[in-house]
Amino acid sequence: MLDPTTTREAARLLLDCWQSNRTVPQLPQHCRPSSRAEGYAIQREMLSQSARRRFGWKIAATSSAGQSHIGVDGPLAGMIHATQVITEGAPVPIGRSLMKVAEFEFAFRMRTALAPRAEPYRVEEVMAAVDSLHPAIEVPDSRYDDFARAGAAQLIAENACADRFILGKACPSAWRSLDLAAHRVAISVTGREPLTGIGSNVLGDPRVALTWIANELSAHGMMLEAGEVVTTGTCAMPVPVAPGIRIEADYGALGRIAAQFTD
Repeated sequence: MLDPTTTREAARLLLDCWQSNRTVPQLPQHCRPSSRAEGYAIQREMLSQSARRRFGWKIAATSSAGQSHIGVDGPLAGMIHATQVITEGAPVPIGRSLMKVAEFEFAFRMRTALAPRAEPYRVEEVMAAVDSLHPAIEVPDSRYDDFARAGAAQLIAENACADRFILGKACPSAWRSLDLAAHRVAISVTGREPLTGIGSNVLGDPRVALTWIANELSAHGMMLEAGEVVTTGTCAMPVPVAPGIRIEADYGALGRIAAQFTD
């Protein structure tokens, strides 16, 4: 079991890896988390040591493809630091990325906070706390040499592979009447055949995924704050990217989002 000293040591090591863009095989045994709770404790300590502001949260592995990609059997929650957010239209550096993939997601901005409580939140309660829905692109990465073998606790500790994030414009308010599980996303990638994503790839429904993270955080004494953004996981297979590649996703009535990758 990790104590405050080993939790701080693990957080300091991971933060240094992110800041210096280096990787490690895994955390040293004496400060390696063995549970989700210990992984989340390292997350919180890393944010504290960084002196950054939390922009929101991401959910990793909400699809079978995402789970296979990082070698886990269920979703993981990670913090998105404000410094990781890239304005749509700005170039996205990818040359030093380990994963080199992009993911097309449904992201929610919260209107009101969801505090920890004993009773699980219901989908209807969570959606009533949402302010807006946005198309989003996540560009995950890892600080482990072999992230597919790191395991859930270590991946949670490094913020569930959170790296770059792009938030699109808010969708028209009519999104609340749409079936997000059945909603399709048309994806184009430079020099490749078009792809299609669908909301049901995100834990069956992006709204269900948002409810999952509300309850996951609540169970570990954390909360979704008003104004925070939650990106709910990829609706399609992660797309390999490289410098020079442009990607774009058409969410139909919900809008569009694009990104251009550079070294």
